[in-house]
Amino acid sequence: MNQQQQARLYLGIDLGGTNIKAGVVSDSGLPLGFASVPTEAQIGPMHGVQQMVRAAELALLKAGVSFPQITAAGLASPGTMDIPAGMLLEPTNLPGWDQFPVRDQVAKALGLPTILQNDANAAAYGEYWAGQAKHAQSLAFYTLGTGLGGGLIIDDHIIEGRHSHGGELGHVILEMHNGRYCNTGQYGTAEAYVSATALLRRFTEQLEGGAVTSVRNRLLAGQTLTPLMIAEEAEHGDQVSLELIMEMAQCLGATITSCVHVIDPDMVLLGGAMTFGRDTTMVGREFMQRVRQEFRTRTFPTLAEKITIDWASLGGDAGFIGAAGCARLAVQKGRLSAG
Repeated sequence: MNQQQQARLYLGIDLGGTNIKAGVVSDSGLPLGFASVPTEAQIGPMHGVQQMVRAAELALLKAGVSFPQITAAGLASPGTMDIPAGMLLEPTNLPGWDQFPVRDQVAKALGLPTILQNDANAAAYGEYWAGQAKHAQSLAFYTLGTGLGGGLIIDDHIIEGRHSHGGELGHVILEMHNGRYCNTGQYGTAEAYVSATALLRRFTEQLEGGAVTSVRNRLLAGQTLTPLMIAEEAEHGDQVSLELIMEMAQCLGATITSCVHVIDPDMVLLGGAMTFGRDTTMVGREFMQRVRQEFRTRTFPTLAEKITIDWASLGGDAGFIGAAGCARLAVQKGRLSAG
């Protein structure tokens, strides 16, 4: 690597339905400064572009650099998209942004060559490039949140697919008959069993069925049912809460098995907002143990022995770090001209 490459800086933007996070990242994957601003998506896509520029300006200010020092930008976005065209199709998290050429509008506003990537793919690449999987050759990444996202990286290549829908790990089918409803309109997908939405639906069913749970006391006190509340009560010994979380872990273990049997990765990582405190809590530790146990009972002995399943390490920074990494990768492969 020459001195010019070592000095290269990249801008990563993680566009969400609620907030936008932008950061300046070094050529080695080190965040130098980042900022977050509200998306205000309801105002419209062009306002969203202005908010992305604002987040970028704040990130550059914190990093102590200016736009001419940035080589390229990467934009990570939720929703269905046409990645080569840089187009958002029908992003459910961004109502009113349908058929919006987000990449070109952001590139024009920033004055930087810009690449678009699915947000889960970007987070996966962040972990692969600069996180928990940086010494792996291949990775299957799951992001647990409102839904179940995923990304696949093999030999520094992001599996986008021919129609920009590759790596949709949350939409493999777990149940063919009488499957649970998924917000995509499908039935029986992994996301219908492994997501915050799924956990809340399952818990509501238990409450309506008269289940005895300490969560009911908090609801009677006027609190709102959330995955965090369920996890807290599970940690304090509530059996209904713990059983539903473990049921979800079991479904995730089966989902991972199907993915592993297709690509045989070095590593599987779990990230996102719903990780139950990871290794710092009893629930987080038992969740991971149940995922691994289910995987090992369903897979081949060699894969059970050699494939690592662990927590991701970049947390909420994975999106913008990965987006910057995607821009860097595109420059290296000649798909994006350096600014």
